[in-house]
Amino acid sequence: MDERYPIGTFIYDKATADAMVSKWIEEIEMLPQKLEQAVRNLSEEQLDTPYRKGGWTVRQVVHHLADSHINAYTRFKLAITEETPVIKPYEEGLWANLADYEEPIELSIKLLASLHIRLAALLRSLKETELNRVFVHPDSGQVSVKENIGIYAWHGNHHLAHIASLCEKKGWL
Repeated sequence: MDERYPIGTFIYDKATADAMVSKWIEEIEMLPQKLEQAVRNLSEEQLDTPYRKGGWTVRQVVHHLADSHINAYTRFKLAITEETPVIKPYEEGLWANLADYEEPIELSIKLLASLHIRLAALLRSLKETELNRVFVHPDSGQVSVKENIGIYAWHGNHHLAHIASLCEKKGWL
């Protein structure tokens, strides 16, 4: 297993995407609860353990999820309300070294819980034309709202798997 991608990389299949949207939204909606369960019994020392050599700590992963999903929420809204907007990427590795990443993880878990309630409500309300709208990522090119829903469902599960695999490897279960 590749420790960087414990569930593999995201592969977007246009042929099955329509059938997957509801499932992806449900996965996005459930992420905060699953994350809270995954870290519930971890000590401060365990939270400050990297999930792999050279990787982020569990604490950094939790805070990254909040930052990343805030950015995703903004990208969804831009794509829905503007004509093919170009989004601004951010340096997630640099963000992970900022002082707010040392704060208690409960802050990011609560932020994600509120954010994902709104995000799921927004995504469930979208019509097919809105799901097919796109934004432009300077590095990745055009990304549809539908594809981005899949990306962020995968993204949450990807980081949950980082935490779960570390806990399993260390015997913290």
